Amino acid sequence: MTYSVVGGAASLSDRLTEAILGIIRDRKLAPGDAIPSARELAKRFEITTPTIREALRKLEATGAVEFRHGSGTYVGPTINNVVLANPHRPPITKQSVLQLIGARLLIEPAVARQSAVARQPENLERLEASVTNALTPPGGQPFALNFHVELAAASGNPVVEELLASLLKVRTREQQQIRQLYDNRKRDYEEHRAIFEAVQAGDAAAAEQLTREHLDHIRQAIEAATFPELP
Repeated sequence: MTYSVVGGAASLSDRLTEAILGIIRDRKLAPGDAIPSARELAKRFEITTPTIREALRKLEATGAVEFRHGSGTYVGPTINNVVLANPHRPPITKQSVLQLIGARLLIEPAVARQSAVARQPENLERLEASVTNALTPPGGQPFALNFHVELAAASGNPVVEELLASLLKVRTREQQQIRQLYDNRKRDYEEHRAIFEAVQAGDAAAAEQLTREHLDHIRQAIEAATFPELP
């Protein structure tokens, strides 16, 4: 397969990033697999090595590739994600946090309904194990399992799981602010537990309603909070 980086409306750097992603796809490389070096890519595309490195840095900023000092360049953990981080995103604000909650209110109640319909035993085990994460104080140990991602996984649709996991990863800073501003660990835990029990019971309507109420409680707390704009 050959890739042209000549012409087109996009910048040379953007065309190079697409060409590099094309190589990764065609070779069926997975996260952790090595990709050709900048020197090899420069030779392949007949482009200078610094220009290749600029394209690779763009891909690194999204997590699609990662540099390992003294080792090389490898496929990154987000290569298959449907949503990638924007390395030039603006500072977070109260409005951007509320927009994230609004997006989640559109997505997650319907996801919870489907999870109550699907409710595979292995997914239910993981979802139950994630319930107690709500009791962890902000800034505590990172979660092994994220309740909301596991709720999406329980839907049985891997694209839905990936979509939500990607959204929360891309908006990590907003998520951190949510946990700081909505610091009612007991209520969070109880609401997660109630959602899990509705999913476990196969009560789709209750799972949907409880998830909507849970996210709406978070939205109300954010709206009422004093929120300094952060860099």
